[in-house]
Amino acid sequence: MNEQVCTILGAQWGDEGKGKLVDILAQEYDIVGRYAGGSNAGHTIVVDGNKFAFHLMPSGILHEDTTCLIGNGVVIHLPTFFKELDALDEKGVNYEGRIKISDRAHLLFDFHQTVDGMREEELAGEKIGTTKKGIGPCYSSKMTRINLRVGDLKFFEHFEENLTHLVENFQKRFDFEYDIKAEVEKYREYAKRLEPLIVDGVDYVNTAHAEGKKILVEGANATLLDIDFGTYPFVTSSNASIGGACTGLGLSPDKLDCSVGIVKAYTTRVGAGPFATELLDELGENIREKGHEYGTTTGRPRRCGWLDTFVLKYSHMINNFTYLNVTKLDVLDELEELKIGTSYSYKGEKLTSFPSNLEVLANVEVEYETMPGWKTDITKCRTFEDLPQEAQNYVLRIEELVGAKVRWIGVGPQRDEMIER
Repeated sequence: MNEQVCTILGAQWGDEGKGKLVDILAQEYDIVGRYAGGSNAGHTIVVDGNKFAFHLMPSGILHEDTTCLIGNGVVIHLPTFFKELDALDEKGVNYEGRIKISDRAHLLFDFHQTVDGMREEELAGEKIGTTKKGIGPCYSSKMTRINLRVGDLKFFEHFEENLTHLVENFQKRFDFEYDIKAEVEKYREYAKRLEPLIVDGVDYVNTAHAEGKKILVEGANATLLDIDFGTYPFVTSSNASIGGACTGLGLSPDKLDCSVGIVKAYTTRVGAGPFATELLDELGENIREKGHEYGTTTGRPRRCGWLDTFVLKYSHMINNFTYLNVTKLDVLDELEELKIGTSYSYKGEKLTSFPSNLEVLANVEVEYETMPGWKTDITKCRTFEDLPQEAQNYVLRIEELVGAKVRWIGVGPQRDEMIER
């Protein structure tokens, strides 16, 4: 990759396999920066049979020459972060001096998670399907301007007072107990451990850019989960599309040279909300089992369906993908035929744009194209030409329908099971 700044984005409803491409490309980049979300993200990487599951840690951490930056747009639950550090220690990964955290990143506390679960229970039959990791309540307290940030740990004299105000604000609405004194003492110790990692993230990333360093921007969640552009309200609480890369790291838009959309070869979704191409039959179950479609963060089974290029064209419109990475193509190896959703109709009228209204989205009719399967194991393929002709045709049709070049094709979970065109 020649581009100085490249952004990796989910093009569907998340879980597309962003972490794998970030891991592969990270060896070519000096910095990998996370810009949004929190421990609701789950990026899984398999190296030499060893499985690494990251939630807050940027996926470039396995490369010894790459520095990882957690940007200001991320909400960070420190117990989870330190648990990930300890897991890296156990596996012998040396990260000393290679992790930086923006002083503007917001702190996510245990009570945010408590409130998240309580909010979800209140919704009863209309649940959002949140991971209950406290993401929404933390962004909520960020937007109401009462939250604490990583930089506040360096000026601890007002920490207890500010935390008390924050907790009491939530207790006016939700009935829960919270030991603020004990929490303050925990964070006093966290502050000591975190202090060497804290940087002015905006200055750090822009200075690096001015020095000619290469920056890989790692997205979390995906465009159809974006708070503005996703299937609201069944979305996350941050901007998971291209705009978040600017606001979540402090990079100006003109510095983003390249965007890569990660596209699963079929479609999955975790949680509630309309899903037009969902397969509610044995085939959907088979795809789930073959693709190991269970959430990295929650373990919840993912809903599975045919590839939806109407969704992908909408996502491409927002993000202007330079390239696509089609992942998990091998999961479709055993199918006799494949279907691709190409357009939506509502009440007999063909839609020209992706609907914002969920009543419409829940009742659309999908027009499909049917293509023959390849009925062959493709996990050993390492060039595009190695793929069966039917698999090549499937990839080329995605490229044609979406309007962006497919540069990478995932044919298995391992790091080396990736074709680059």
